[in-house]
Amino acid sequence: MTTETSFVDQLERQRAKTDITADFYAQALEASKQFRKDYQTRKKVVKSHEMPMERTADGLIKHIINEGMNTTECCIDIYMQFLAANSATGTSRHLSEEVAFVIEGTGYDLHWDVKFHCADEFIWEWDTEPKTFEWGPGDFIYIPPYCAHKRFNSDSDNEARVVVVNSRMMKAIGFDWFDQLEPAEGFEDLWVPPED
Repeated sequence: MTTETSFVDQLERQRAKTDITADFYAQALEASKQFRKDYQTRKKVVKSHEMPMERTADGLIKHIINEGMNTTECCIDIYMQFLAANSATGTSRHLSEEVAFVIEGTGYDLHWDVKFHCADEFIWEWDTEPKTFEWGPGDFIYIPPYCAHKRFNSDSDNEARVVVVNSRMMKAIGFDWFDQLEPAEGFEDLWVPPED
């Protein structure tokens, strides 16, 4: 007769069960069913006149896709950033990487790269001197995760427009780390300084 060996002792078996009950699994099934039903009613096309403008601490933007707009897109947010002649955004950082596409205008980005160490907690340090990246119409801009960055329109006569794309996925997994370090000029009334 063969005897199977168990790696589980009796004490672990006693701890495995409890008298506390829940219906989390059933709730998840029901929520998924409701999501699929609601998803069918979400917008698949957003007309330009349905895209809201917003004055933000980072400057003037037009939301193309945002989680608050009831669209079928569930992973990314996209907005158009407007930079007046000779103006700049505020300085921000977020744990998701960012990509941007220049529609019109010329300028440059300042990026303060981040270094981190993870022991008992995250320890973040940013470069004291930023790197400068020039851009113009048709250019693609990449901002690495948690890199502090600021965008400048260097044209003294014309507005710049840049389409910016951010992922919502980091927020969904618990890393909703987003800081507005300083406001754009003229948008100071919208700025709430980050907590240390």
